[in-house]
Amino acid sequence: VSGLRRYGPAVYEEFLPELRWPYAGKVYQEMSDNDAVIAAILYLAEMLIRGCTWEVKPKGNSDVDHEAARFLRECMDDMDLSWANTICEILSMFAYGFSFHEIVYKIRRGPEESNGKYRSRYSDGRIGWRRLPSRAQTSLAEWEFDDDGDVKAFIQRCEPNFETVRIPLTKDLLFRTRVSKDNPEGKSLLRNAYRSWFFKKHFEEIEGIGIERDLAGFPVLTAPENLDLWNDTDPRMVKMRADAERLVASVRRDSEEGMLLPHGWDLKLLASGSSRQINIGDTIDRYDNRIAITMLSDIILIGNNRTGSFALADTKQSLLAAALQAQVSNIADVFNTFAVPRLFALNSFPGLVDLPEIVPSGIQTPS
Repeated sequence: VSGLRRYGPAVYEEFLPELRWPYAGKVYQEMSDNDAVIAAILYLAEMLIRGCTWEVKPKGNSDVDHEAARFLRECMDDMDLSWANTICEILSMFAYGFSFHEIVYKIRRGPEESNGKYRSRYSDGRIGWRRLPSRAQTSLAEWEFDDDGDVKAFIQRCEPNFETVRIPLTKDLLFRTRVSKDNPEGKSLLRNAYRSWFFKKHFEEIEGIGIERDLAGFPVLTAPENLDLWNDTDPRMVKMRADAERLVASVRRDSEEGMLLPHGWDLKLLASGSSRQINIGDTIDRYDNRIAITMLSDIILIGNNRTGSFALADTKQSLLAAALQAQVSNIADVFNTFAVPRLFALNSFPGLVDLPEIVPSGIQTPS
């Protein structure tokens, strides 16, 4: 056996409970959508890969080999969603670790066909790809395994009806950033950045609160001497103390600032020296750098603090390009191993020995 830690339909390869599916989806979505550095890295990776060109190469030199290659190229360009946008959807595996896509076919009945299920640029009656739509990672309810430990199906449950739908792996494509122990969930590129992101997120909140308090001052509310606010047996005193605590906690500097107090009450704002033993800004910058390092993308931070050199940037750019090129090759392998054979099994090409291959170009990094 592969040694994959799982119990029934659930995979327990992740040791942090909050990063196990289906809970992991919410965490990775927050990281990718709500953190500026992570969002910039993912956007950079997506745009660099989007710049790749995808070609189809025949395996032989016969007429049928070239005909099969032309047919595969036609299928790539004849989908409802463009090939470039389909690749961008697949790249969601960077954030979630895997990307699951259902293969939807169509009979090519020409551009005049009224039914969208059969509309095509071509009218040869062959079966091509209509689209390769993703099935959201956050809709994952569980995996279905066979007796040998291999994945058989993706069990989906999501809005708006929360119906349980079984999608067999025989009609789908499973893209993963990493195949370890044949784990269907792969490994998110954000996983190693989680600890740094967690601390950075909380430090930013503390920093925001500290700045607000520095600007507003530390509020101190003094009650008249004849009021015993700590008398818990007097309901009036209990209510008055609660109102006073709420008043102090709500002091803000904004367009509606101001306060009306009865006679005898005194509110003072103690000034802050705005000095801290720890520079929290440097701490946040350190975690930003660690997040970028885990994704081999700290090149985006070079020059941010007036540091860096051309040689250093060139080296880091090469590392990033090599890593992205490996992921692009990984995507092409899935297409050539699963999608292309299934497509040609539905179409007849007499005399065809070897199937054509989808081949991506190299990553073109800007100077």
